[in-house]
Amino acid sequence: MSDVTIAPPSADTALFRGRTVALMLAIGIAGFAAMLVLGAYAPDLRSGRNGGAHALSNAVTGYAGLVQLAEATGRHPRIIRTAHEFDTEDLLIITAESAATDNSAALMQRATRPTLFILPKWRTVPDDDHPGWARYRGLLPLYEPIGVLAPGVRFTMRQYRSGGGALISDGVPGRFWAPRPIQVITGIDPDNDQQQNRWRRLTPLLTDGRGGIVLARVGEGPLYVLADPDLLNNRGMKDLGQARSAMALLDWMNSTDPDGIAFDVSMNGLGHSRSPLKLLFEPPFLAMTLAIAAALLLAGLHAFGRFGPPRARARAVAFGKSALVDNSALLIRKAGREARLGGRYAAAIRDRAARAFGAPARLRDGALDQYLDSLKGARRFTDLMQAADAANDRRSLLDAAQALHDWQEDKSK
Repeated sequence: MSDVTIAPPSADTALFRGRTVALMLAIGIAGFAAMLVLGAYAPDLRSGRNGGAHALSNAVTGYAGLVQLAEATGRHPRIIRTAHEFDTEDLLIITAESAATDNSAALMQRATRPTLFILPKWRTVPDDDHPGWARYRGLLPLYEPIGVLAPGVRFTMRQYRSGGGALISDGVPGRFWAPRPIQVITGIDPDNDQQQNRWRRLTPLLTDGRGGIVLARVGEGPLYVLADPDLLNNRGMKDLGQARSAMALLDWMNSTDPDGIAFDVSMNGLGHSRSPLKLLFEPPFLAMTLAIAAALLLAGLHAFGRFGPPRARARAVAFGKSALVDNSALLIRKAGREARLGGRYAAAIRDRAARAFGAPARLRDGALDQYLDSLKGARRFTDLMQAADAANDRRSLLDAAQALHDWQEDKSK
């Protein structure tokens, strides 16, 4: 059996104060809850500052400047990390970084909704001296931007050194300048057997004046392709006039009563799948989570108020002479032998009385009893001794012992 029992709280025996225990519990519960929340939202908290060409990157080829400008001007940009969020009427900007990215699902899903595909252009490496930055290593080979929308849409393209003059607009607001060097679309690849008919029409919106298309509409719907990313990336946003033109261009594309602008990063390796854990912290399951948390809190408060600190159980056999007497009496009581102690108790009283009253040392047994009877008093010692010896239960033994004790006290006066 354990030597620990549960007792009411005691200020003298408590190992920890109640406030200390409550604080430890609160810290533990808060830490556990924080771990769950961080585990659910960890993918959303990734900064994305890896020098890539996406909406979270502050590198020269990234689009963080465009996102921040849209936020500052009240256009309500948001970051999309899963293809499930493509189902929106807002303008969706997809910034694929290589031909290895499969954009076929996005191409089909967004056929009738405003969507801008920005093709890759630069080959970069991370800047070790500045985390999140990137260094140019030249232009990507043309098969990279050409393959972004292939095989559904396959362009022919070229790259060349431009003079940096103004681009020619065909109904597009704003004024843009040709990047140096420039990357343009020259047409639809006629040798692509997998080219879908709905994407065969190419409508130029921004051109370089030399037959090259910088911005085009593909098909009959609001599906746009920007051949040169330097018009909208962080490099392009350093010019105030071009930044204003970029906002006007996005508003023109996003003219179907939108709520904002969506920037996809799932195609850049920064997406995530749906998390069952995340559902616990979002409606409609958030109410259930809060109800469970409240129930656990009430159960904890009930348990904390019901039980006190641990208290050591008293020893079964205590130390000391008095403890030895108490233990012996307890054993005799449990054995049911109390009634047999009457005669021995009377003999002990006789010895004590003989010493106290100065009885001659030669007197023994019956002679000593007669001597004690001769002492003045209301009751005779031998009568009391016989009553104690004849006791057969606890009550009669106590009465006889009390009478012997009173007799001795009376004679001592």
